[in-house]
Amino acid sequence: VIGRAKSATFRTVDVVGLDTLVHVANGVYANCPEDEHKDTFKLPDFIDTMMENKWLGSKTGQGFYKKNVTKEGKKEILALDLDSMEYVVQPRAKFATLELTKTIDNVADRFPVLIKGKDKAGDFYRKSFASLFAYVQHRIPEISDELYRIDDAMSAGFGWEHGPYQVWDAVGVAKGVELMEAIGKKPAAWVTEMLEKGFESFYTVKDGSTYYYSIPDKDYVKKPGQDGFIILDNLRANAPVFKNSGVTVHDIGDGILNVEFTSKMNSIGGDVLAGMNKAIDIAEDRFDGLVVANNGANFSVGANIGMIFMMAVEQEYDELNMAIKQFQDTVMRLRYSSIPTIVAPHQMALGGGCEMTMHSDVAVASAETYIGLVEFGVGVIPGGGGSKEMALRASDTFEKNDVELNRLREYFLTIGTAKVATSAYEAYDLGILRKGVDHVVVNDNRRIAFAKAQARLLADKGYTQPAMRKDIKVLGQQALGMFLVGTDAMKAGKYISEHDLKIANKLAYVMAGGDLSAPTLVSEQYLLDLEREAFLSLTGERKTLERLQHMIQKGKPLRN
Repeated sequence: VIGRAKSATFRTVDVVGLDTLVHVANGVYANCPEDEHKDTFKLPDFIDTMMENKWLGSKTGQGFYKKNVTKEGKKEILALDLDSMEYVVQPRAKFATLELTKTIDNVADRFPVLIKGKDKAGDFYRKSFASLFAYVQHRIPEISDELYRIDDAMSAGFGWEHGPYQVWDAVGVAKGVELMEAIGKKPAAWVTEMLEKGFESFYTVKDGSTYYYSIPDKDYVKKPGQDGFIILDNLRANAPVFKNSGVTVHDIGDGILNVEFTSKMNSIGGDVLAGMNKAIDIAEDRFDGLVVANNGANFSVGANIGMIFMMAVEQEYDELNMAIKQFQDTVMRLRYSSIPTIVAPHQMALGGGCEMTMHSDVAVASAETYIGLVEFGVGVIPGGGGSKEMALRASDTFEKNDVELNRLREYFLTIGTAKVATSAYEAYDLGILRKGVDHVVVNDNRRIAFAKAQARLLADKGYTQPAMRKDIKVLGQQALGMFLVGTDAMKAGKYISEHDLKIANKLAYVMAGGDLSAPTLVSEQYLLDLEREAFLSLTGERKTLERLQHMIQKGKPLRN
């Protein structure tokens, strides 16, 4: 098995089932007699052995992989050695080619690096891409007359981030032909003709729109259906309004700016916050509205916890306090700027990404958005306005003679259990999105254009800069007492750890508005100060540092 690619393929077979693979492969081989690649579907002998032994994958408990428990009680996953047909401990596969791609965030930029590799991984990718290109070039006009339709189908139907012709473009059309010839495959006549006529790519961008190479027209033709889209990659030929290492600010037309995060995994650090503030300055001076959105894999995975961890380890609490204050001030500027602000999340919008969304005038979320305040997983409470905002939204739901504690408890539990909405519609139920204010867009391609339209609509209505809230009702000791009794019961029942208890009680203090003797109306800044103080105190805890470090190193939360 070479690297992650084949490993992922065999794991997929284990989940789907080896018997399903055999039925599909045999069916394709029998029913595609004229396909030039039909021999690909001839199954190797080891598949017959696995079928005879009923090693079908997850449904029978073993396939290419098998779960095992050692004598010490430790769980491990064994891999099938295809030579001996015995299960062995998985060997660690490490290739220099793959290591070179770890620092490249844009997936398309990794492809040229992969094919230059001098190790087995490089060989694997060269042969894989060459076979892909050799196959897909002959599916026109069999499957479609236009190449872009094949790319769109693979993206929509199979979840590919890039379709085969987009991958070929990233590698280079001429380079792809070279790879094909290296394995004895010839380019299709239309590919040779395209190159001879001086067309060096399947796609190009003109005037902010995507054009594709049309084989019948022998020229680039505008891809249909994109007039309702705003694709930020198509704007890169134009000079950005502003750019730093964390953001790129685009003029998307009609007096609206767009802020695009460009940090690793779109995490929010100092450069992103500085860029956000600069973008708001520019928008307030020369534009009518601001959209915060991107076309990346995710909206944002949250604050840069590596930066937080380093400051906390080195006990630079003044600097950490200033960093948290900068985050709070930035999200508050989003809400209280003199121009309308729209945040348009998609896919993962966690932690700080969720807090930014909650502080916009209007959120325009893709239907497939996984959004939530997940800071408990790294040992802190939401410190970028999230805890304050949940207390504010709970206050806005209070009605005369209603049981206010019950409503506040639901918002507390949303943070305390680190709930993540599995869709934008579920985010309404969690109080993260506001019914009647925020919008959900089913077609993600239309998200930024719809967000722009919302900014334009608010501006045209005569947008009035809002005033900071000073009428947030907090319940003080009666809420704090309820929370403390509840968290103690959870600890006694062994549902949470000692450190979970400490974090939950810090959050309780913030959302109750402190140790007030009676319900009181307070300002947003009052709650922000409580929130920041609680966040800072938790970063001084050893167990919080352990959680931060574990998330940085392992990419998953630690329960300690």
